[in-house]
Amino acid sequence: MKYLNKDEFEKANMFGTGVPNDNYAKYFIGDSFLNFLVKPGEAPIFMANVTFEPACRNNWHIHKAKSGGGQMLICTAGEGWLVLEGQEPQELKEGSIGIIPPNTKHWHGAKKDSWFSHISVEIPGEETSNEWLEPVDDEYYNNLK
Repeated sequence: MKYLNKDEFEKANMFGTGVPNDNYAKYFIGDSFLNFLVKPGEAPIFMANVTFEPACRNNWHIHKAKSGGGQMLICTAGEGWLVLEGQEPQELKEGSIGIIPPNTKHWHGAKKDSWFSHISVEIPGEETSNEWLEPVDDEYYNNLK
């Protein structure tokens, strides 16, 4: 379900918006928010609810791993996009799941006309790291339907 009204979105955003995602803001177009679901370093897996304002998206990036690794996105509220390089854009709606294999260039974010939240699950692996790349082209993003 699309939400332009933030108050309506907050009623549906069951895991909470959290705080401004200031540490990673330079890798996003628009404002994003982060709500840790498990305390980083205290659980064997990283899980956080990431919220995007309408039209917010992160830069292209790669979750690198020697083995294992990758990421899973579980859409919890609103509507957004997941794009793996060379593949068709995948719509993410409440209840849908996006799988990002390790070492795959991709980006994800809100649709132009909706707030969007997903739980980010970092898949454990060996020698994992993130490589942040270029922003998503505005013309390409604005033409997504």
